[in-house]
Amino acid sequence: MPTITLPPKENALFKRILRCYEHKQYRNGLKFCKQILSNPKFSEHGETLAMKGLTLNCLGKKEEAYELVRRGLRNDLKSHVCWHVYGLLQRSDKKYDEAIKCYRNALKWDKDNLQILRDLSLLQIQMRDLEGYRETRYQLLQLRPAQRASWIGYAVAYHLLEDFEMAAKIVEEFRKTQQTSPDKVDYEYSELLLYQNQVLREAGLHKEALDHLNNYEKQICDKLAVEESRGELLLKLEKPQEASEVYRRLQERNPENWAYYQGLEKALKPVGVKLLLLGSGWGSCSLEARQKIYEASCIKFPKGLVPRRLPLNFLTGEKFRQSLDSYLRINFSKGCPPVFTTLKSLYNDKEKHAGNIKEAARWMDEAQALDTADRFINSKCAKYMLKAGLIKEAEEMCSKFTREGTSAVDNLNEMQCMWFQTECALAYKAMNKYGEALKKCHEIERHFVEITDDQFDFHTYCMRKMTLRSYVDLLKLEDVLRQHPFYYKAARTAIQIYLTLHDKPLTDDNKESQADTENLTDKELKKLRNKQRRAQKKAQLEEEKKNAEKEKQLKNQKKKKEDDDEEIGGPREELIPDKLAKPENPLDEAVKFLIPLKNLVRKKVETHLLAFEIYFRKEKYLLMLQSIKRAVNIEPSNPWLHQCLVRFFKGVSESTDLAEAVRTVLTHEISRLFGESSPQSFNKNYLSQHSNSIPHRLAAAKMMVYLEPSSDKMACEIATALDESLAGRSIQICTEVLEALRDGQLGEGQQKAAEAYRAACHKIYPYSLAFMPPGYQDNSTIISSNGDLSAGEHDDIVNEM
Repeated sequence: MPTITLPPKENALFKRILRCYEHKQYRNGLKFCKQILSNPKFSEHGETLAMKGLTLNCLGKKEEAYELVRRGLRNDLKSHVCWHVYGLLQRSDKKYDEAIKCYRNALKWDKDNLQILRDLSLLQIQMRDLEGYRETRYQLLQLRPAQRASWIGYAVAYHLLEDFEMAAKIVEEFRKTQQTSPDKVDYEYSELLLYQNQVLREAGLHKEALDHLNNYEKQICDKLAVEESRGELLLKLEKPQEASEVYRRLQERNPENWAYYQGLEKALKPVGVKLLLLGSGWGSCSLEARQKIYEASCIKFPKGLVPRRLPLNFLTGEKFRQSLDSYLRINFSKGCPPVFTTLKSLYNDKEKHAGNIKEAARWMDEAQALDTADRFINSKCAKYMLKAGLIKEAEEMCSKFTREGTSAVDNLNEMQCMWFQTECALAYKAMNKYGEALKKCHEIERHFVEITDDQFDFHTYCMRKMTLRSYVDLLKLEDVLRQHPFYYKAARTAIQIYLTLHDKPLTDDNKESQADTENLTDKELKKLRNKQRRAQKKAQLEEEKKNAEKEKQLKNQKKKKEDDDEEIGGPREELIPDKLAKPENPLDEAVKFLIPLKNLVRKKVETHLLAFEIYFRKEKYLLMLQSIKRAVNIEPSNPWLHQCLVRFFKGVSESTDLAEAVRTVLTHEISRLFGESSPQSFNKNYLSQHSNSIPHRLAAAKMMVYLEPSSDKMACEIATALDESLAGRSIQICTEVLEALRDGQLGEGQQKAAEAYRAACHKIYPYSLAFMPPGYQDNSTIISSNGDLSAGEHDDIVNEM
């Protein structure tokens, strides 16, 4: 259908539609759309239909919006407006790749349209299409060479592509066009100079960067950034004397900044090198020099806490005890709440851990009761409760600091409180409530998606406000966002659950309960039915309460949505635990969590071992090979890796349906990796090399049974050794051995051996809940509200066992 050209009257109305959209006057825009489309001659005008659809999308009517925009596009395929609008619609749904295609089609019909080029550049930088971004910014620079954003955007493109020299040249060319008096203070010009200096530093041009700082220091507003950059550059240029002077000045400015002391230490290291050449030892000199730095700082800054805290990282023996005593006395007398957090890094000895998390939670509850206004202790107590499996109690604890009128869980999710959600996921996983655990993992994953999407708003803003250093740092942070421990823990937990669901899919609860009742007497069956009815009634009441809360929240959300005409995009799919626990393909779901880890956390051996577990179940041998090769390069003797290697070796040996080319590659790599003729000899050799380590002995013992089930007696003896001479003995590894005995990984029918091992471990770790006798009733529950059991009474019970 040919393009319809609107006459002057309708064209004026169409321009008003565009203005209404830009000013978010959506309802007025719809009125003008109606005036044009009500005319029979223009009822199918493509651009008006597209704009009507875009306006409706902003009012939340997504389906109608898509229908209108597509109809408008069919009516005018050569209209850059229709293609642009379709791109905006796709962008609102976060379909950035599709939106980019739409913008490129729009540019075919109007190649120099500034707005489309700007929108395209935003999507390209969001998707990190850096080559495409550079091309688009170059077009914008050619079309608008007088605009500041054109130059800056082009320079940032080269900076992100790590062509620092070109980026520096572009910034310098732009800087020359800025008419600024040397004595005048201009914030935006100052930020430009600091950005230029950052580019020079990242290019490794340290001398040029230092000269640049010295030349333009008077015109830079951020004097602190100048001094910090100068100190860093002087260190890299091996000018320790000048660097130490800079860091001493910075110390005087802020004696509580850790980085200034670290910079001062680096500046004084060359002195140690000179003394080393004269015959003095590096270690003693270095330690003495470091001590002198902090002793002098304590005298100079008598109220400073950092110069008293940092020496605790390297002092030992009596000096450590004296320094710690002095530091604690100062903090205790002042009543400084963060003292525990500050010293937490010193608590790195897992042997100060007894393994009774429920008793720990009880004491933490008592601690928070002493100061109910302290949010840190409240959060710490909630975390301990979650580790102890006391989820409801943890939620009630957190509700003391969450918003009134909404449940604590919903409020914590809204605030992206990921430590709580991570611990919840682990607690639910330990309780085999896989749906609830997966819900928490997916909530965390959604937080990271939101953080990534939120950066979209900064692409234009930061270049307009000239906060270029922060902008580039933000982009670099977003690139590695999923390296964060919160995401890693959530992803690891989700993958482990999906692997379990693949191995043992959940069955219908009704069938399970029916099977359980077959062997019951009439009396027992009646008792069970009454119990089930009571539980059902209780669950129904809780469900009604939850539904009432949800209804209230939905009303508030609906009201908020109606008040906010700018909101675009529909609601997300609800995370339902029962549905999450029964995925159609658990391994595919696991891969979704795995991909970011493979890209960003590739230095952790656990990443590649999780990948192996997925590909092993998928029978993807080349991907298995890739995973174990990467893991071998990181930690070749890892016990989990050894089990993966043996399973891989056996799998390849027994597989009959491999393609010839694949088998050739695998055979070659196996001979290079293993150097053994069989998995049995490989396992035996591994055991002889690591016979003094309990974790390695356990791995080898599991594989003995895996390869030859009849070797269970020998495997059991190897795994259950608890000699003090063996390395790696801990509550965690002993728990793993006990679980392996109970679930048959060390042979079937090992209940007797499991009980003997539990008793032996109980003698070594008397407080650990994992090794308590079968009849032990855990009384270390949260009792702050009832006061049923005192700490002394609980200790008496433990001692009597």
